[in-house]
Amino acid sequence: MEAAKRQRVMARAKAVPVLLGRGLAQLLWPAVCGICHAAICDTDRELCPKCWGELLTCTAGDYCPRCGRDASRYGLVDSACAACQNDEIHFDGIARVGVYTEALQRIILAFKHDHSEWARTLAPLADAALQGSGFAEEIDLLVPVPLHWTRRLLRGYNQSYLLAKKLHPARARVSTDLVRIRRTRAQPQVATPAARARNVAGAFVVREGHDFTGRTVCLVDDIKTSGATLNECAKTLKEAGATKVYALVLAVAGQRSL
Repeated sequence: MEAAKRQRVMARAKAVPVLLGRGLAQLLWPAVCGICHAAICDTDRELCPKCWGELLTCTAGDYCPRCGRDASRYGLVDSACAACQNDEIHFDGIARVGVYTEALQRIILAFKHDHSEWARTLAPLADAALQGSGFAEEIDLLVPVPLHWTRRLLRGYNQSYLLAKKLHPARARVSTDLVRIRRTRAQPQVATPAARARNVAGAFVVREGHDFTGRTVCLVDDIKTSGATLNECAKTLKEAGATKVYALVLAVAGQRSL
């Protein structure tokens, strides 16, 4: 009994400096929400309750498994919504975390621009979307949509690669053998879907000696707007031998037009 009592006393004594350190850190550097900068508790996990609520709203709802737009499961015909049935789509299905609005939009923008630490928050959401997609077990390779080397140099990282590294499909590994050989205009700066398709046409190639024959691939990206970038990547991978190409994105924007 005495030995157990001494152990409890020693454990409490050891905890005192840790608790004091946490208290001092909270006093000097108060925890704030990563989006709205409101004060939060350490247990709030980087966001305040209001922003967590916004984020959960952004990630709720059914969507088309072919194009990723909002769609009721009862409105699908042959696993496609009315908006994409006549579209040429080279990827074989898509999983998404949510729609590109409110809290999710602000987190993704921060993630793309100097705040790589948001991968810790976004990756579990992306992993959950992947696991619920129906194609997670098929995947052999995760392929992050590549940046041109000049953009990667300026940013310091490829956000899609950081995300892919934190996913946990059953047997897949991350491949960086898809590369962007031409620096294109940022897609949001291009007005129409047709112009966006022209903007990325021929922009991607597979590294020499690294084919994808017989592989099932999942592209990983942050945002799908028109779908032109994912389409071009999927087309390039299939030309390199991939059997199927799926896509996983954090958010789908452009709900009205592919």
